[in-house]
This record gives sequence, structure tokens and C-alpha cells, in this order.
Amino acid sequence: MTELRQRMAREPDAPTEDKVMCVQIKCFHEIITIGYNVYHSYDLPWFRTLSWYFLLCVNYFFYGETVTDYFFTLVQREEPLRILSKYHRFISFTLYLTGFCMFVLSLVKKHYRLQFYMFGWTHVTLLIVVTQSHLVIHNLFEGMIWFIVPISCVICNDIMAYMFGFFFGRTPLIKLSPKKTWEGFIGGCFATVVFGLLLSYVMSGYRCFVCPVEYNNDTNSFTVDCEPSDLFRLQEYNIPGVIQSVIGWKTVRMYPFQIHSIALSTFASLIGPFGGFFASGFKRAFKIKDFANTIPGHGGIMDRFDCQYLMATFVNVYIASFIRGPNPSKLVQQFLTLRPDQQLHIFNMLKSHLTDKGMLTAATEDE
Repeated sequence: MTELRQRMAREPDAPTEDKVMCVQIKCFHEIITIGYNVYHSYDLPWFRTLSWYFLLCVNYFFYGETVTDYFFTLVQREEPLRILSKYHRFISFTLYLTGFCMFVLSLVKKHYRLQFYMFGWTHVTLLIVVTQSHLVIHNLFEGMIWFIVPISCVICNDIMAYMFGFFFGRTPLIKLSPKKTWEGFIGGCFATVVFGLLLSYVMSGYRCFVCPVEYNNDTNSFTVDCEPSDLFRLQEYNIPGVIQSVIGWKTVRMYPFQIHSIALSTFASLIGPFGGFFASGFKRAFKIKDFANTIPGHGGIMDRFDCQYLMATFVNVYIASFIRGPNPSKLVQQFLTLRPDQQLHIFNMLKSHLTDKGMLTAATEDE
């Protein structure tokens, strides 16, 4: 177990994961505190204790899933961790069930409705904050570019929407945010797409940004060094005839990831702001100005990350739907943990399959 801790400490993305965890805990604290104050739940038995206990349970579940997925081979080497990994979901469910029973036992007749309000409040907070923060961590493992570009697009859209709205804003956008205007919304969208294209072009040229986290069996460590995929290699694209007549170019060289960045920046500018609108509606519902006063003049941490969580969820879904394919290295890691007879059975099945397709014979002849 000491070996695992040492390797996780050397993991390139570990410091970023720690920051994500700190942001998650602070956001959870801010929302739970609002519920505690708004509903005047000072006399509720075990409310805060159970809230933090459920946070611990959910983090144990998600981090356990992540460790088992990305540290699979190393986990299998450590007997205690192998057992924890094997029964991880059962242990997670048992922990949650313990908290559930504690909640039921804490019910007090005169506070029934209020206690169930806060039980629901805690679980919705866990869904919004904890689940989405772990999606951020999964995005990090796909490569830093999937973390930096989306976050930067949200920040750029926030700034440029304000600038366009300040100088050209005339038409109100939504009642929840009276200062938002259609001019700022549209101008911010255009500026964010351009910014996303430029930032993606710069970052796609560096392996430290584009390489996913992979486990190296030879060095027994995790690395972010790889041969960039086709997604991060310059390619030549033909420009539509209508645009050719305007700019005079027939082709353009760009990274395929830049095309995906258009989807990311469009979401950040068109749908991302609705995370902010949702947060504004939430604060208006409970008649508060900010989630907290952690950052003087800017409110709490949640005030800064209301759009980021929604963006992180979209990026994770986008990667799973359009980018990620089968991972050969993970398949090999799982294959090596099987019993010898199981490995031999899979080998014979694969050999038969390749022979039927003619691939094995062709490969032998080439050698």
C-alpha cells in the first residue's frame, strides 16, 4: 500500500486532482451551509454529521472506481487493495446503508418534514457537486487539453459576454439575470469559438497536454508521454467554395481537435451560461446574494464554478460518445490478471478468430 501511495504522489495529474477535490469540498460546504441557515436546521440531530458522512461515502465510491480503473495492475499486486477492489461496490453500498439507517434512527417527530427536506438537499448537492467533480478528474486522465480548453472557454465566454454587453448591450436576455443581454450573449459566443480554435491549435502541439495518463508496466509508473493520436496531428482540409471566394484560400492545415473545440466552445457559450442562470435562480429562491464570501467581492467558490460543472459533464459525455475507443493497454492489464487457463482459453479464441479472418497467416508470411 505504501508503494501505491508513492506512485500516486508521482502521478503527473495528482496535484490537479487535489485541487479538484478541495474545490468540491468547499462547494459542498457552501451549499450545505445555505440549507442549514435557510431552513434554520440548528436543532436537527446529526444533520451536519450525516451530510459529511454521505460526502465521504460518495467520494469513497467514485475514487475507488477511478483507482480500480486506472491503477488496475498495481492494485492487483497488493493483497489488501485487491480485496478492497473486488468488493468495492458492496463496501460502498454498506457504508451508504449505514448512513441511511442513521438518518432513519435520527428522525424526531416534530421535525419529520424538515429532516426529509435536508436529506433531499444533501443528496441533490452530492449529485450536482461530487458526481460532476469526479467527471472533471476523468477528463484529466484523457489529457490535460480536455481539462484546460473547456475551462478556458467558459472563462473566455464570461469575460467577452460582459465586454460585448457593456459596450453594445441593449436587449435583456433573461429575467433571472437582468444585466445579461442578447448582444453580450451572441458576441461572447463568437469570441469564444475563435478563442477555442486558437488555444486548441497552440496546445495540440505539446505532448504534455494531449497525451492521456497511461500505466507503464516496464517502469511501474504512470506517464503522460505518448505518440500523439491522429486527433493531434496537422491535416489538410478543403475550404468550401463560398468561403474560398472571400479569403482566397483553397485549403487550410489544422488539427482535428480544433474541429472538436468548436463543439466545446459552442456548448460553453450557448449552454454553459445556463449553469449560471440556474445558480442565479437558486440564490433568488433563497434570497441570498452569493453562495458564500470566500472570495471578497466575488462570492463563494460555487459562484465561480456554477458553469464549470455543467461544462465538465458535457466534456465527459462528448469524449465517451465521439472520442474514446477501446483501450488495448487496459485490456492487456486485465488479461494478465487472469488465471493461466483463462489466458490460454482467450489466446486460442483470439488465434482462431484471426486465422479465420486470414490476418494471422498474412502476418506470419510477412515475417
